[in-house]
Amino acid sequence: MTSEPLVLGIETSCDETGIGIVRGRRLLSNTIASSMDEHARYGGVVPEVAARAHLEALQPSIEQALAEAQVGLDDLDAIAVTSGPGLAGALMVGIGAAKGLAVSLDKPLYAVNHLVGHIAADILASDAEESAPLEYPTIALLVSGGHTSLLHVRDLTTDVELLGETVDDAAGEAFDKVARLLGLPYPGGPQIDKAAVSGDPKAIRFPRGLSKASDMAKHRYDFSFSGLKTAVARWVERAQLNGDEVPLADVAASFREAVVDILVTKALAACEDRGVPRLLLGGGVIANKRLREVALERAAAAGVAVRIPPLSLCTDNGAMIAGLAAELISSGRQPSTLAFGADSTLPVTEIQVSAT
Repeated sequence: MTSEPLVLGIETSCDETGIGIVRGRRLLSNTIASSMDEHARYGGVVPEVAARAHLEALQPSIEQALAEAQVGLDDLDAIAVTSGPGLAGALMVGIGAAKGLAVSLDKPLYAVNHLVGHIAADILASDAEESAPLEYPTIALLVSGGHTSLLHVRDLTTDVELLGETVDDAAGEAFDKVARLLGLPYPGGPQIDKAAVSGDPKAIRFPRGLSKASDMAKHRYDFSFSGLKTAVARWVERAQLNGDEVPLADVAASFREAVVDILVTKALAACEDRGVPRLLLGGGVIANKRLREVALERAAAAGVAVRIPPLSLCTDNGAMIAGLAAELISSGRQPSTLAFGADSTLPVTEIQVSAT
């Protein structure tokens, strides 16, 4: 295998069928088929619907990715797939396809961690760019619809430590639920963002979960958004009971500010506590403009350098899975066996599954 392996990555952990092809750290193709519109009818992701959508999208997405990369299946050096965490049924679809490809093509297979893949997204570059090596150690804040995690990354392929995670709703889930109670459509993140544009982020002081002094000993790096969601609901209920018009823009802006404040405060606390002047942001919620603005502003004041992958690589995608596998290959890691399955709760410390 060459020093810059050609890898096809398959990502089906939630509602996006992602197929990516990389050569080392060079991004050749990033094809995504989303079933979000189908889930919007239900106000959230339905696992069975997601699995069915993956089945229908996989073959055309693989064909599209190969065409964009201008390579054939026989040219590949390896196949990579998300083993977890994620929706079990959705994961099974991608894993089945990856195993079938690996066996039929006689190619090595790498089963990798979805969350660590979000970190790997940052090292990928297109033909028009130069990839910048990821400096170690770094603190990584991953924020998506299903995950909110704070990690200490000493080495992408060997040493990722979980510092904290959400104890209830993930940030993305909180955005969806608050959007629903405000009468906004799914997905909630972009809708809250749009509504907040003309709002005052200081109009309402919503609570910051797990941020009190009494929480710090046990939950310094953990997140909680369930109480914040409830606080918004109660505020709206009181306004309606009083016959007042709910100031949608102010509620949206104040809620968003609370989420952003919690995320950035805890991430920078980890940087300070661990003596790490680097912060990597990843996951779909990083598309939130206010989150990026506050993180960059407060990190600069704290002397912390911030890295953010291209927004096209922040949402779930196969390119990040291929990129992580390429790093594993380049570091000498052996492929996975065929004994692995879908692991909806795969710990972030398990970067690769069932290595030989």
